[in-house]
Formats: sequence, C-alpha cells, structure tokens
Amino acid sequence: MKGIILAGGAGTRLYPVTKAVSKSLLAVYDKPMIYYPLSVLLLCGIKDILIISTPEDIGHYKKLLSDGGQLGINISYEIQEKPEGIGHAFIVGREFIGMDKVALILGDNIFYGKNLKKYLKSGIGLKEGATVFGYETNTPKDFGIIELDKNGNPVSIQEKPKYPKSNLAVPGLYFYDNDVVKVALETPKSSRGEIEITSINNYYLTLKKLKVEVLDKSIKWFDTGTHEGLLNAANFIRKVQKRYKKYIASVEETAYLEGYINKEKLCESVWQMKNSEYGKYLINKYCGKD
Repeated sequence: MKGIILAGGAGTRLYPVTKAVSKSLLAVYDKPMIYYPLSVLLLCGIKDILIISTPEDIGHYKKLLSDGGQLGINISYEIQEKPEGIGHAFIVGREFIGMDKVALILGDNIFYGKNLKKYLKSGIGLKEGATVFGYETNTPKDFGIIELDKNGNPVSIQEKPKYPKSNLAVPGLYFYDNDVVKVALETPKSSRGEIEITSINNYYLTLKKLKVEVLDKSIKWFDTGTHEGLLNAANFIRKVQKRYKKYIASVEETAYLEGYINKEKLCESVWQMKNSEYGKYLINKYCGKD
C-alpha cells in the first residue's frame, strides 16, 4: 500500500496566516503540521509516500522532508496547480499509485490515541473496496456525515448537510483499492468545481464496498484547518506531552520505533535540532546528552 498526503489548497479558512505559507507547514505546538499525518502513515507501515502541494509551497516541503531517506522511507512530490478537491489527489498521484492500494490523509488532520494502530490495521488490511472512519462531532454541518443502519452498515453520506442525518463525521483519512484512480477520473466535478471525496465514497457505497470503522473515545481527532482547531490541537498536544513526557508525532522517533531506521540514523537526523526542545527530547532519550 502507498500513501498520499494532500497538503495543497488555499487554506482560506486560516487567512490571513496562510496567505503567505501553506497551512500544513504551520506549527502545531512544537512541530510542523505535516508531521502529524506523516506519522500516521508511518504507523501504517507505509514506506512510499507522495506529498501533493501547490507550486508555491512544494519546495518548502522538499526542504523540510527531502526524499525521506532520513526516516527510512521514500517521499516523492507532485504539484496540484489549483484546488480541485480531495478526490483530485488520486488523479495527480495516479502514476505514483500505479497498481497498488492507497491511503490518503489530509495534511491538516491530526489523529492520536492508544488504539489508533488497531483502527489503522483495518484500513491496511483492505483487500477490495474502501475503508473510512466515523467520528462523533458536535458540528455535523461542517463535515461529510455518514449515516449507519442498526447493524453499523453505511446507508448514506452527505457533504456538509444542512439537515444532518447523524453526527458521525468522516475524518480525513481514507483507504482504497486500486479502482479509486478510475473512480476519480470518472467522477464529475461538483458545483464547487471539485472532485468531491464524498462522491467517491458514495460510489463505493452503492457497490456495497464501503466499510466504516467508528473511532471510539480513546481516539482524538482534530481538523486544524481553522484557527480554533489549530489552537485546540496545540493545547492538547502540549498538555499530553508535558504530562506523559512523550512526544506526539515525532516522525524520527516513530520511524525508529517502527523499525524503519536504527538508532545511529535517528541520532544523525536529530543532532542538528539539538538546540530545540524537540531535539533535546530525542537526543536525551536515545542519543545521550551533548
């Protein structure tokens, strides 16, 4: 399975901050926002990752993450010339996907929780069709909303509905079989001029090939595409890290613990950050003090 991080878009919900910088490069407490979705793909065991962003911002991601060698993975890059919807990522990345299955995660979504790997296995183990997640929200009008029957099977998906049929939002993490490329190519654009991810999910739903996993209360999900969401996520991450003395979404640590790199490679990667609290945490824990 391959992985895509969609870090494009104009980020208008965060204006004026994102008029000059991509939102997925903004700091969420002590690390770039893109570290959070990247760490999720690492937890999935995915080693081939594509980052999609704008012509103006793609160079910044390359400077930050290079080719991924420092993490024991392969990172490639593609440009999305203009925002054309989440589903457009499969068209931009179709050569990268090739004949493989694919996981797509949005660059402004954060997931954290002790049972997260258990849920990720459901998507990684996908043989055909699609797997998405459900997460209870108090603001269902702001998201794609999924309706389940009494047996937990999906019945409908609505995009930002005026009259929501449930309060289960579909977070920005999706797993698909290889058919998704063809589906995206054949999906007509919406009135917004976008290839809607809800339209793609509804296609799989009509074929009864859409699986929904409802995330339990042990999982935290943040959509950091708004100022409020950004602040809430930063405050949560600060609180957890201070309390448990363990960093959330340290991609170097995740790569090491998941077996992508050895300790020598980890220390080589983080030594240049020895003056930051982030770097000191990793050096003191794995590499010895300066």
